[in-house]
Amino acid sequence: MKKSILSLALVGLVLMGCKNEQDPFQISKQHIGLLTDSTKVKDLKAVFVNDSVVERLLDNEFTFNRTDIDIFDKTGNKLLTLTPKNIQDPESTIETIKVLDPRFKTTKGVSTLSTFGDIEKNYKISSIQNTLKNVVIFVNEINAFFTISKTELPSELQFDTSAQIDAVHIPEKAKIKYFMVGW
Repeated sequence: MKKSILSLALVGLVLMGCKNEQDPFQISKQHIGLLTDSTKVKDLKAVFVNDSVVERLLDNEFTFNRTDIDIFDKTGNKLLTLTPKNIQDPESTIETIKVLDPRFKTTKGVSTLSTFGDIEKNYKISSIQNTLKNVVIFVNEINAFFTISKTELPSELQFDTSAQIDAVHIPEKAKIKYFMVGW
């Protein structure tokens, strides 16, 4: 009897010691660190308890009245910019997250310090969009899109917004400007 109680207690201690803690900088399809696709605006201060949560009220015709929320670490470095689904609604969840700090990495190690080659090596590219100043690479597997400046492209593609840009046109060493996750 004593051996079974001792064995049960030992198994319990081992299981408690194996408890997985969420990496505060890991990005996957449903979460960025401790932030999930169901986190509400009103809960952000509890999620980012060691960081500063700053709401930016944007009120002009060019920003469509979006209220963005910036997350800064203790030293003042901007980590993320969050855009809620519903403006100024504390019950709203987050629609998009702009990842700015290189400590945030996908489960496959891609961060803002990565290159196009890293994206291509680790993920299936869903589509590529040509914009005025950037190329946007969509990866549906993690609900993300990566922005690369067109200055990273061959010169003949840098100023042509109508050109069809494919993965073969983007140099492997092209740097990520930033990336976003959308829910």
